[in-house]
Amino acid sequence: MLLSLRGVARAYRGDAAPFALEVPAFDLDEGEALALAGPSGSGKSTLLMMLALAAPPDAAERFVFAGQDIARHWRAGRRDALAELRARRVGVVPQTGGLLSYLSVEGNIALTQRIAGRPDVRRVRLLAEELGIAAQLGKRPAELSVGQRQRVAIARALAHRPALVLADEPTASVHPELADAVLALLKRECAAAGAALLVATHDPDRAARAGYPVLACETRAPGTDGIARSIFARASLAQAA
Repeated sequence: MLLSLRGVARAYRGDAAPFALEVPAFDLDEGEALALAGPSGSGKSTLLMMLALAAPPDAAERFVFAGQDIARHWRAGRRDALAELRARRVGVVPQTGGLLSYLSVEGNIALTQRIAGRPDVRRVRLLAEELGIAAQLGKRPAELSVGQRQRVAIARALAHRPALVLADEPTASVHPELADAVLALLKRECAAAGAALLVATHDPDRAARAGYPVLACETRAPGTDGIARSIFARASLAQAA
């Protein structure tokens, strides 16, 4: 089991009211792909930030990633350990690509390798070839199309051989005709690399057509405490037994 969460929660102020993201149970196996579905503001990005080890939960009975007790690291203030684990084991594809304008395509892809201390020029070029951007390696992001920038972001997320790839609405800024191709590329490249994949989406039908199992959140209007809730629950059969 790559990820195992129990009783994880994070509260914050939403657009209209106090909001709580609750994860009573969540399991993800190595190499597994999954889409997280929910409307805008339902906490999908917040959940990805926690899984990327970039935002602490307010509560966590269990939060284990790659064999490490993440809840204990947060409680102990072990940000160094979390940063190292994030750099070596997590790849992120942000909504807008998040490329550095002053680096070439090759430099952007290799950035995660540099941070993780795993330089591998051959892998950078192999990923670029597989994603159809080998001819763009010497260019800057501003010279690329939106679809090409998204492919660079995918290559960057995979370059350092992470165990987990997190993609936050990766089709939000691309044309609908390209959205299906982006989802297929992510799924295929993560499968080839043996990485688990989580994609946050507001379009679960598109994700399902691309072959992703879909986990939809349960949203609850503010109760007597005035707090709206979004709940993601998914336990493996083995863990639930």
